[in-house]
Amino acid sequence: MTAHLLRTTWTDLDSSELRLLLEARIGGPGQFDGSTENLNKSKTKFYLPLARESCRITLTYVDSRIVTIEPGLAFDPVEWARVSEEIEKSILTGPVKVGREYSFCNFRVVGSWRGDRSGVQILPPPDNAPRAEIEMAEHPFILEFPIQASDFWPVTNHRRMREHRKLSLLLNVLLHGRVSLPPRQQEGFWAALPGDGGNFEYKWVTGFFFAKLGKSVIDEVSQPAAERLEEEAPKEYYAVDGHDGRPLRVPSDLDEFICRYMALSPANRAKFDRATFWVDLASRQWTYSVSASFASLVWVQSVS
Repeated sequence: MTAHLLRTTWTDLDSSELRLLLEARIGGPGQFDGSTENLNKSKTKFYLPLARESCRITLTYVDSRIVTIEPGLAFDPVEWARVSEEIEKSILTGPVKVGREYSFCNFRVVGSWRGDRSGVQILPPPDNAPRAEIEMAEHPFILEFPIQASDFWPVTNHRRMREHRKLSLLLNVLLHGRVSLPPRQQEGFWAALPGDGGNFEYKWVTGFFFAKLGKSVIDEVSQPAAERLEEEAPKEYYAVDGHDGRPLRVPSDLDEFICRYMALSPANRAKFDRATFWVDLASRQWTYSVSASFASLVWVQSVS
């Protein structure tokens, strides 16, 4: 009879977090053995650190979720006991801290805003951060948000990046102006750089942004800026669209909407996240293909 190592208390674990810890403790890079049972894309087996006689544990995925963990030919029960204890202590439990990262907005961020209930905070960039000279640009700001920390830093950092991405896509829906994230991969493109006498210098450049952030995970939210972002009543805020040249403003019920998002069940939150992804993709596709942008908005309806 096959021994199932995945405890019932782990069924709600994020599979990406579990995989990070298992690869660090069991070994990697992992391997598929290419057998016919792995040809079913919805159900696959993954072997750590390698397949066959080197295998210590076998992970069975259904779509992107780990549904079973089984011992392999090189399974070590003593080692697994240590790993299981670390999973219980480092992933299932941990203090709530504050993650931090840069995002961008089409409106310049000159002040701060804090959601007292959600724990989310928008901060202007530090004085030494790069700034765009024109208003119609991607203006950097610092986004702070609560995360559950782990003793295992890769899991904490994974949660930080995951929540930053989800909250940035949420703000892209709730705020005027496109809210976006720094690109994960560098991409080159031609750019026209203003020169003397109204002329332009054309160069092949790399899209990239860097500014000092400080600690990416802190114990409490940072002190707010001296200037606060202006809040407007929701009806007034959403009644006007377009860029008026003024700095970023926020609706007065922003904190409430963020709290409602955080209170969603995992299944409904996943649906909402898929919808915000397609909304963001639609805006990025507009300059390439209007029809593709429209198709992305249609997907918003189908996944939500």
